[in-house]
Amino acid sequence: MKVEKYIDHTLLKADATLQAIENLCKEAAEHHFASVCINPTYVKKAKRYLQDTDVKVCTVIGFPLGANVTDVKIYEAKRALLDGAMELDYVLNVSDVKNGHFDLIEKEMSAFVALKEDNRDLIIKVILETCYLTKEEVSRVCDIARQTKVDFVKTSTGFGSAGATEEMVSLMKTTVGADVEVKASGGIRTRMDLETYINLGATRIGTSNGVAIVSANDQSNSEGY
Repeated sequence: MKVEKYIDHTLLKADATLQAIENLCKEAAEHHFASVCINPTYVKKAKRYLQDTDVKVCTVIGFPLGANVTDVKIYEAKRALLDGAMELDYVLNVSDVKNGHFDLIEKEMSAFVALKEDNRDLIIKVILETCYLTKEEVSRVCDIARQTKVDFVKTSTGFGSAGATEEMVSLMKTTVGADVEVKASGGIRTRMDLETYINLGATRIGTSNGVAIVSANDQSNSEGY
């Protein structure tokens, strides 16, 4: 299985250095990953490092709690686009889900989708942080995602109490069907992990361990596996 284009090569640690971001971009270009996923402060640098490559620049919005009001998130998103981001992974407000304010969730998703009007190739991924949600809440949010036509629903920030699980990825894909894609992230470290989530319907994998995963893939291919 060719896995590199499933991978969003990720570095979102608070202490990430410019040198670490440059290394991340070099690795992504070398292995032809789908994107690098970085904090907004590094978008301009990543855009420059990745010019003339097939790797997209992805950044996070409202990260990691999603607790900003929508207007603030949209400002952050617009600034990221100006700096060169091509994909936005934004965190929904988990409290809105818990409070049953699904109208606010729909309004926020629609505001992000509206950004695509002036950015036709923009990809919007909404991070659910499934570790804090019930199966019923995940289904409800995924229904809204399908209705508003976001591009992806994503499991996790990697900063919550747990990351992706097979149960949640399967539920998310079943709910959104063919209308929305699924990104699994959080705790995905091995080729087996990656293939498990792909087989459940995920088309993107967020991981900081992409190089090891594709290296394992190359090793398996060389052994005829």
